[in-house]
Amino acid sequence: MVNRPARIYRDWKGPAYTRKEYIKGVPDPKIMQFDMGNPSEDFPLEVSLVVKERAQVTHNALEAARVAANRYLTKTVGREKYHLKIRVYPHHVLRENPLATGAGADRVQEGMRQAFGKPIGTAARVREGQRVATVRTYPEYYEHAKEALRRAGHKLPVPFTIVIDKGEELVQD
Repeated sequence: MVNRPARIYRDWKGPAYTRKEYIKGVPDPKIMQFDMGNPSEDFPLEVSLVVKERAQVTHNALEAARVAANRYLTKTVGREKYHLKIRVYPHHVLRENPLATGAGADRVQEGMRQAFGKPIGTAARVREGQRVATVRTYPEYYEHAKEALRRAGHKLPVPFTIVIDKGEELVQD
């Protein structure tokens, strides 16, 4: 099935649909890795990507953000000098009412009759002010951490800002 634009799934509609034990055919989320870099080091600086509005972020968008940030940090900083953590998980199951196209489609489909929909993917529901990703690193790599989170933020369907959680006194902006 074709990936649709993020604006279709961005808004919260109704209660969360998360009980996978009752839902048949939920595809696995594309994002499988949530910690990258060096998670065991105690880094003095912590920078986070914070969303400005409540929204749903699909598993595709989370994976794209993770890849963008991790690739930039690996190339510029090195794998042992940072820890990138994705802080949300796509629990919410997205549904779509499949409509047939092509010749004879009008005889096949039911239109909007019983249009509950079939599972097509998952999304993380994020609230205003929630941290989506965090980079822990050394103060000399602050600009690189900020740029990595900026690149990751452009993959998300919601406005974002970058904040310093820990070590603000170590950074000269």
